[in-house]
Amino acid sequence: MNFRVLPMQQRHLPELAHLEQICFSDPWSADAFSYELVNPGARFRVAESEDGQLLGYLGLHFVLDEGYIANIATAPGARRMGVASALIEDAVAFGEETGLSFLTLEVRMSNIPAQNLYRKYGFSEVGIRKNYYQEPREDALLMTRQLKREEVK
Repeated sequence: MNFRVLPMQQRHLPELAHLEQICFSDPWSADAFSYELVNPGARFRVAESEDGQLLGYLGLHFVLDEGYIANIATAPGARRMGVASALIEDAVAFGEETGLSFLTLEVRMSNIPAQNLYRKYGFSEVGIRKNYYQEPREDALLMTRQLKREEVK
């Protein structure tokens, strides 16, 4: 499957909100994504097919030298086609280029496929957040990847 990773734009917001409804029990709204368009501490990227269809996205927040992957989602029909991998690689490259020390994220304890994907990209378990998720209530596994920092000029 051919796709490209590009910055989230206003035109993506309805599809992003729809993808959230499909993927998460506590979905973000189009308004929440709209705020991220102007948030200087956020970098939201989408994967888009050649014909403009939204395949997935990754939202990254950063403060000082810390990066936090707030959201990552892939459309059901685009899973296991490299979309999430491309988005993670893009986030890691951004973190290294801008001098972030690490990227961190939470994932449901029951989401073994996602945990395995994150491990593939160098994330390791660093803790558990009790009762982090609602509907259904579940602990989150906290995973972090240390980054190689390039000299920021």
